[in-house]
Amino acid sequence: MMRTMKKHINKCINLLLLVAVCFSCQTDDPTFGPVIAPTNLQLNVEVANDQSGNVTVTPTAEDAINFHVIFVEGSDPVVVTNGQEAAFRYTQSGQYQQAITVIAYGTGGASSSQVVTVDLDVRLVIDPEKLSMLAGNANEGKRWVWDAGNAGHFGVGDPAENFPNFFSAGPNSLNPCLYDDVLVFSHDGQDNYVFELETAGEIYINWAEVKRFFPDAEPQQFADECRDVSDQLDFLTEFVVIEDTTSGASSLTVTNSVLSYWAGVPTYEIIELTSDKLVVRGIQDPFDPPGAPLAWYHTFIPEGGGGGGGGGGGGQPMCDSYTGNTGSGNNDVLVWADEFDVDGLPCGDNWTFELGAGGWGNNESQYYTDRAENAVVENDVLKITAMREDFSGAEFTSARLVSKNKFEFEYGRVEVRAKLPTGGGTWPAIWMLGADIDSNPWPGAGEMDIMEHVGNDQDRILSTLHFPGNSGGDAIGDSAVFPGVSNEFFVYSVNWTENLIQFAVDGTIIFTYGNSGAVPFNKDFFFILNVAMGGDLGGEIDPNFDQSTMEIDYVRVYQ
Repeated sequence: MMRTMKKHINKCINLLLLVAVCFSCQTDDPTFGPVIAPTNLQLNVEVANDQSGNVTVTPTAEDAINFHVIFVEGSDPVVVTNGQEAAFRYTQSGQYQQAITVIAYGTGGASSSQVVTVDLDVRLVIDPEKLSMLAGNANEGKRWVWDAGNAGHFGVGDPAENFPNFFSAGPNSLNPCLYDDVLVFSHDGQDNYVFELETAGEIYINWAEVKRFFPDAEPQQFADECRDVSDQLDFLTEFVVIEDTTSGASSLTVTNSVLSYWAGVPTYEIIELTSDKLVVRGIQDPFDPPGAPLAWYHTFIPEGGGGGGGGGGGGQPMCDSYTGNTGSGNNDVLVWADEFDVDGLPCGDNWTFELGAGGWGNNESQYYTDRAENAVVENDVLKITAMREDFSGAEFTSARLVSKNKFEFEYGRVEVRAKLPTGGGTWPAIWMLGADIDSNPWPGAGEMDIMEHVGNDQDRILSTLHFPGNSGGDAIGDSAVFPGVSNEFFVYSVNWTENLIQFAVDGTIIFTYGNSGAVPFNKDFFFILNVAMGGDLGGEIDPNFDQSTMEIDYVRVYQ
């Protein structure tokens, strides 16, 4: 909570107490009934002796309706009823005293209060493995930056969902003042944890939060702003990682500060933490105008550690996929290919991992990761594996690779040699989206599905086009059955010209469409390779499903 807010809340509490005293002088209220202030306010305070910082307060009073327990000056109160326990955990390490205010409310708004001071001896210990991944070695520190080169590094969604279903940012698509920030976590090996936010002078503020800092401002709806709030937030402070012993979830708090983007989030849920990635989720209660809570998603990588924007990143190898040949215009000259002949993660010059759950509106059940368990090149094939496992709130994991901003092209013959996964609920796809998708939302950008397969309808291959007026369930295309698609490799292709779009499997034509300037298929497109689970098309997932893999031998483009 900010200093200015602390002052405001203190004034409100003082005013409330003054009003309460005035009310207690009255003997009757013709509108609200009798005004009765609580009496005999008693507090049972227990301080844990294990240096955890846990404190409980159990208030009782005669004629009390409820109690507001304020553990930290300026913070929101914990509201309890008569005899109910209010719990709080102090996260500042050291030996110090802390004042706790308890306000008992009676009928007619009358109240009485009591302040108790507790002696604290707190030694907050962060799990050594998590601490090393987040803050490096003692007295060295670790610097994190936005994973700006990858789609989905910044997003927002419904708190009831576990993925950013409202908005997911494309690579480097937000205000540069966001990407200037560096998050520095460090520790001294003696349970003192320091957080520093390095900025270029301003931070990026959610439009509904601007008035929290600048009451006279007039922010435009949905127009976030870059502002200097260094006099109201602490950019050199402490951090803490708290583990929920019941759920196993971890949360990250930076005291009176922010992880680069201010959306009024005090504490972040850690979705993923490795030595190469930090993914957090925080819940915003918008300040002005107030409204429904929002869930914000942020992904950070170590400074200088890559992440897709300038090549591979995250351990992805480099590669040279352009042949140097010039197309003849007849779609018969190989100009680009990924042969998947370098073991490890997929080539970083060609592919970016898109991360998250839900399938971007398709109600899917998987969480897309960038782990080798879900996408790896082995023995000259790319393997994308969907598996049953609990991960970030999802029941399955898989991978989704895109060539957006890395390889995009207009017209050509595409050939993808692949062997498909099997199992009820699997939904593998080899497809393309218009490269202007960020500024021309689906279906306006256009979509070409070279191959889709549904495990609940084994061996049937679908080839489809989506565009305005013909999308989703109204898309146009066709399908055909090819026995053995999960046992053998087949070549899935599209021949795309200014006048024609034709899909085929091993040379057998499935669907032909006459291209024209009236549809959005005369511009750059990029590839997407993924295996989804369930969802609108995948359908019911076999309860016995464990895992299955799509293997891709190559992706080739002829022009």
